[in-house]
Amino acid sequence: MTLRRVGDNEYVEEHGGDYEDFEPGMVIKHWPGRTISETDNTWLTLLLMNQHPLHFDETYGAASEYGRVLVNSSITLALIGGMTVQALSARAVANLGWDRVRLADPVFVGDTLYATSRILTTRHSRSRPTQGIVTVETTGRKSTGETVITFERSFLVRCRNGAHDSD
Repeated sequence: MTLRRVGDNEYVEEHGGDYEDFEPGMVIKHWPGRTISETDNTWLTLLLMNQHPLHFDETYGAASEYGRVLVNSSITLALIGGMTVQALSARAVANLGWDRVRLADPVFVGDTLYATSRILTTRHSRSRPTQGIVTVETTGRKSTGETVITFERSFLVRCRNGAHDSD
């Protein structure tokens, strides 16, 4: 979070960043984390129309190789991605996509997840001269340290100084 002065003893809270705020190699630890509840998993699984019983049927989950209900991986992706918005893309023009999504370890009700992002690349947009593209790699981990998900995401942000020189 950044505070921008707008008047005498008056400030506006800002989130996210402009193109110039991101440099390849930067690592951002997102905060706070989030503990997954049974309600989160059941409601969001059904909202997403994923009707696999492993995500909401305790008897079925108990008989599975996991021995319990498994959190829907779409929830894991959305939650970890959402944790990054405040620091990375709260002022983005557009989300451009996710690549290399990998699920490394299962997530269960009661797990607390945290996210960390590393800026991979930045480049000026060729088609939008006042904007740039930032690509990050985000890792989601349990509070116990196990990596549960990794993915790359690219988003379009404005350049603070308007038009940029061509690359």
